[in-house]
Amino acid sequence: MTRRGFFLLSGTAILAAAAFRGFTRNSVASETGETFEVTKTDAEWKAILTDEQYRILRHEDTERPFTSAFNTEKRKGIFHCAGCDLPVYSSEAKYDSGTGWPSFWEALPNAIGTREDTSLFMTRTECHCRRCGGHLGHIFDDGPPPTGMRHCINGMALTFSPATAA
Repeated sequence: MTRRGFFLLSGTAILAAAAFRGFTRNSVASETGETFEVTKTDAEWKAILTDEQYRILRHEDTERPFTSAFNTEKRKGIFHCAGCDLPVYSSEAKYDSGTGWPSFWEALPNAIGTREDTSLFMTRTECHCRRCGGHLGHIFDDGPPPTGMRHCINGMALTFSPATAA
């Protein structure tokens, strides 16, 4: 292999790895200038979140597909933001999209915020917790009725509270 071929192949591999893993960005609040009800210093977020939760919620990373235990969660209950415990999704809106991430056709009222995401050379709708700004995932228009939307959410950005028997 020539040196030029080696560098071209290496560059392609680096770009492919970055696209698969997602580009890690600066913290949510510092990048957007938005303010949220729940605010913490970077050190405080690191102290309360796991390393993976911190990368996802605070730096908009993405977990690998098919790694979340919430993909197969079938119990009735409520999914909460792992950063601030705000209820964000009901199990009633959860469905199996086959994408490898927990998917919902709608969020709970007043639970999420959205903004345009132009990373990875495309335009998508990013969704985040409206209370702490934690990155949850993205919203696509290929979901089931009644909304036709697919909220493709990182399982590590969520916690789950099963419904109690009445």
